[in-house]
Amino acid sequence: MGRVKIVTDSTAYLEASVVKTLGITVVPLAVRLDDETFQEGVDITAEEFFQKLARSSTMPMALPPSVGDFLAVYTELSKTTDQIMSIHLSSKLSKTCDRAAVATQAFLGRCEIAVVDSLTTSLGLGILATAAAQAAAQGQSLEEIEFLIRGMIPRIYIAFLAGTLKYLERDGRIGQAQALLGAMLNIKPFLTIEDGEIIPLEKVRDSEGAVDKLFEFVGEFSQIEQMAIIQSTPDPIEETKMLIERLEVIFPKVKPPILVYGPVLACHVGPDGLGVIVYEGPSGRIREGKFGGQREVWYNW
Repeated sequence: MGRVKIVTDSTAYLEASVVKTLGITVVPLAVRLDDETFQEGVDITAEEFFQKLARSSTMPMALPPSVGDFLAVYTELSKTTDQIMSIHLSSKLSKTCDRAAVATQAFLGRCEIAVVDSLTTSLGLGILATAAAQAAAQGQSLEEIEFLIRGMIPRIYIAFLAGTLKYLERDGRIGQAQALLGAMLNIKPFLTIEDGEIIPLEKVRDSEGAVDKLFEFVGEFSQIEQMAIIQSTPDPIEETKMLIERLEVIFPKVKPPILVYGPVLACHVGPDGLGVIVYEGPSGRIREGKFGGQREVWYNW
């Protein structure tokens, strides 16, 4: 009954035209800040969120969609198909995948729903959702699309420089003493997402060091198919300009767009962050834990 339908969530970076053309269903996550709760991408933009965050003295909290939200989406889509792929941000950053999986139980025997943990977010999730929808438009089966997407997941990499240590402390990724000392020394953490989890790797103390780390990260790739720079403002900051200038030397054909990361990702890394997302093409070698050998550097003050 009909082609495979693709569902993702609001943390995926997707152009509105792509969502409409490919028929992707986007389920919004929510963010609570002070006494207000907003649905990401529905009643607040990333820029509006960061403006509110700058005026707030509290830290935001991301909230996954409810099981009921997914039941409603799957019920509507099952009217025109019996195959759905629901692909979402890393299960180590949100319970979105868990909620989706619970909702699928109501459709056993009448609609096959594959819930896929992307182990990523932002542009990475957007790349996967787009590829899945394009494959569905070509008439590929749910099994074929799932095989395709699971092969792409290990080729998506994210490195990030957070502007503050508070969010890592809240999420339990660093200890209170580390956060206090780091704040005193004006240290910014260099992070990657490995196996879907945010991992603090190293300490950076100045803008030049930040650019060096991000450039080193990107420079390890031999075959970049897609890349973007993510930050908390639409206009390029000074570090972004420096990074682009350096990247043009080694990747002259790659023109990375500058994307504003969303409220949900901001709940994990905070404001004033700068990062890169890379999707390495099929001819590139899959890397296990880039910079993984330096993980202990973060903990040795």
